[in-house]
Amino acid sequence: MNSDSMNPGQTGPLVAPGPPLTSQQRERYSRHLLLEGFGEMGQRRLIAARVLVVGAGGLGSPVLSYLGAAGVGTLGVIDDDVVEASNLQRQVIHDETRLGEFKVDSAAARVRQANSEVSVTAYVERLTAANVNAILADYDVVVDGTDNFATRYLLNDACAAAGKPYVWASILRFDGQLSVFWAGRGPCYRCVFPQPPEPGLVPSCAEGGVLGVVCGLLGSAQAAEAIKLITGVGTTMLGRLSILNALTGSWAELPLAADPGCPTCGDGGGGAALTPAPAETEEPVAELDVENLAAWLADRAAGRREFVLIDVRTAAERSINAIPGAQWVPLEQVLADGIGVDEDVDVVLHCKSGARSATAARALAPGRGGATLSLAGGVAAWVERIDPSQARY
Repeated sequence: MNSDSMNPGQTGPLVAPGPPLTSQQRERYSRHLLLEGFGEMGQRRLIAARVLVVGAGGLGSPVLSYLGAAGVGTLGVIDDDVVEASNLQRQVIHDETRLGEFKVDSAAARVRQANSEVSVTAYVERLTAANVNAILADYDVVVDGTDNFATRYLLNDACAAAGKPYVWASILRFDGQLSVFWAGRGPCYRCVFPQPPEPGLVPSCAEGGVLGVVCGLLGSAQAAEAIKLITGVGTTMLGRLSILNALTGSWAELPLAADPGCPTCGDGGGGAALTPAPAETEEPVAELDVENLAAWLADRAAGRREFVLIDVRTAAERSINAIPGAQWVPLEQVLADGIGVDEDVDVVLHCKSGARSATAARALAPGRGGATLSLAGGVAAWVERIDPSQARY
């Protein structure tokens, strides 16, 4: 099926079938063999397939679980994070016994326990422009379980250059979105989202929250898209965007089309060149670490220093933890109206980890006489190194 097809979502099988099934495999995958149009040939394609899952968190958990159970022969999973207690509400491939372990090791162990026939390669690293092409080269399909824009654009550009399908989903609070991007056969991610938002303007799940089951719904849908691409069964989400509102239980759908002017896959696009996300090229801001902030707060209490500490997070985040003595001015208000502080007074801004406070500092610093600083590591670093009695999120 080529890009001129009336239905680009009907892609045909991506993977050639592997060897005939053994009797043990016939028993294990019998429910697949009973499916009309899928059958033994579909299962043999799954066993021969190689799928890379980027992220072993909320989306990666159901993707890895269901692709492993389905018998996808080779799974790769890349993530440099460790399992934390706040992950367990939605990242169901991990459990309490895995706290502190690298997520990829925890996930790989669970997949192997469920299906010993699946080969799992765990990459304990972050996907970067330096390693993305070499890692993607070993896989047929890429499934995106990340939660940041820089990696999404990097993945899209690398998949477009390699001619590989990119199964994407995004989740936040009670909502989710899903599509398949495949440059040359339909739109790529940049065709639909040409530029990422300004850093800090769109909260991550760690900042805005997420209903755990939304991860399960979207991740399972991603696994289904990967299976359809591999086997050629059904119609993929290529050329369509699915939108979930879990509060109403409704799914909506929008048609998508390739953009001839897309810088990645359009007529004048660079093709093989990776296009960096603008978020990676932001000007640095002046920072203060949490140890110095603790000293500044002590000096302020003793009357030896004057400065204002401003928390730019949401009200819900402040209900979980807070730095004593911080005033609350949400980021949206900072960007729209400023902070109402004399221009000669030093200001320290903080959020959860430093991204949103850096955005606020960039907006406020020009023209101010006093120092305008972002707290390095945000309240997360404060809780870890200064006040571990407070909750993490």
